[in-house]
Amino acid sequence: MSCAQAREAALRVLAEVDASPDLAERVLLVVTELVSNARRHAGGVTGFDVSCRDGRLTVAVSDRSTRSPRLRPQAPRMPGGFGWRLVTTLAPGTFIRFHRGGKTVIAALPLGA
Repeated sequence: MSCAQAREAALRVLAEVDASPDLAERVLLVVTELVSNARRHAGGVTGFDVSCRDGRLTVAVSDRSTRSPRLRPQAPRMPGGFGWRLVTTLAPGTFIRFHRGGKTVIAALPLGA
């Protein structure tokens, strides 16, 4: 799955729940970061889901790696290293489920925020 395909899937769900422009922007950033990180660092995307329930919009991206994303020290003059910090800032309740053959990163954003 490409980042563009993932964003389109997210946009469909965002439209269904009539999400605010601010929430849509945050969700699309999270989707892009999680998918691009899975493609770049974790053997590719093996699963993708965007859903809405209990007042939260949840993004779940699965990949082939059992390595956790890591928060790198801030180094504004060095390339990379901003993605995981961005995801955990925009969706502070982000967590990881490990399973046979990889992991799933799950980020939940409140609909009302």
